[in-house]
Formats: sequence, structure tokens, C-alpha cells
Amino acid sequence: MKFAIIIYGPPGSGKGTQAEKIAEKFNLIHFDTGKMIEKTVHDPKNANDPIVQREKKLFDSGILCTPSWVLSLVVENIKKICDKDTGLVFSGSPRTMYEAEGDKKENIPGVIETLEDCYGKENLVFLRLNVSRETAIYRNTHRRVCESCRFILQYSPENEKLDKCPQCGGKLVRRSLDTSEVMSVRLEEYKHRTKPIFDFVEARGYELVDINGEDEPEAVSAEIFGKLSGFLSF
Repeated sequence: MKFAIIIYGPPGSGKGTQAEKIAEKFNLIHFDTGKMIEKTVHDPKNANDPIVQREKKLFDSGILCTPSWVLSLVVENIKKICDKDTGLVFSGSPRTMYEAEGDKKENIPGVIETLEDCYGKENLVFLRLNVSRETAIYRNTHRRVCESCRFILQYSPENEKLDKCPQCGGKLVRRSLDTSEVMSVRLEEYKHRTKPIFDFVEARGYELVDINGEDEPEAVSAEIFGKLSGFLSF
């Protein structure tokens, strides 16, 4: 059975970490919109593309990228994954009401409608990871990324001791996004532009399954797997 899982939560709540664990356990594709956008805007091939450079300025400042631009990228990739007869797990997307709902006047479907068409409404699950503002800022300002493969090493006491990427051995560095100033902007963006999607999702008949994101990753995963078993037959 194909299904899609959408994970919400503020920056630093562990969406990417848990999406990877879910994808591995249930043989899904992890659709990381943030990584897709970061790769696109920082690709040297796009250095002379005015639209991409416009989005790069937004992305690097912590402001969400233009919803119509993001939506076109995401929908295109959802359809490709669906055509492969594979399920997926989203980490933090759609991020704005436009991405979620689309544009009815222009007959442009949003991410939620696209997922419903591809996977069936009964096969969509929405999770929400809850962490405090203090936890979100601390985690993001202490995580690092590999210069070579762009793997993001989430913060943990064990990971703090590493100086090389566990994936490829590359050098670990801080991202320009991961400062307290940019994090404050990102948290405000989440509050004012992403949270309104929750009412939209619930109005379509879905339940947002709340998860305690403050726990250690393994404990969070255990809670997620336990709650998923009540929604889908794996």
C-alpha cells in the first residue's frame, strides 16, 4: 500500500531526523523540501538565474521562499514519486497556505490535493512535533552540515564530539541559517505562515497527531511508530 506522511513542527523539532527514520522503516522516500530548495538556490549553475537568486536571498535570511515557486517544484516531484508507485514522507512541507491549498482562481492544485489524488485521502497522515522555542533555537544553533555531501548532522551530546561527517568523512561546518537571529525569523515565519495550515488540514477531515519532540530521537521515533500503527496498516 502506498501512503504519505506529513511531519510538521518548528525549525529544530526533529522533522528531518524522524522523517529519515520513518522512511527507512517503511521503505518510503523522504521528501525534504528544505534540502531541495537549499540545493537549488546554492547550485553554481543557477548563479545567473534571477528568479533563483531572488529565492536565495529569502532562503538565506530565514524567510520562506515564494510559495508559487516552491509549489511548482514540490508538485512536480510528488508526481514523479507517485508514478514510481512509492510512498513518501514530508518533513515540514507544505509551509504556506498557498502551497497547501493552491490557487483555485488559476486552477492550480496545492500539495494536499495533489497528495490526495496520488495516494488517496485515507492514506495521508499528519504528525506534529512539539518543542519549546528554547529547544528549537538551541538545536539549530548547535547542528552542523557537511561541506561535501551536505548531510545535516542534528545536535546531540554524541554528535557534538564529531568533527567529520558520518556519511562521507567530509568537514562539518555551521550553516549560515543556523544563527539565533535567523532562527528567530524562521520561528516567526512558522508561527504566522505555517501554523494556519493546521486549521485547513483539520477542516478537510484530518487529525493532527501530536508528538512530544523534546525527548531523545529514539523515544520520539517509538511514539511516532506506535501512533502510526493506529492509522495505517503496514
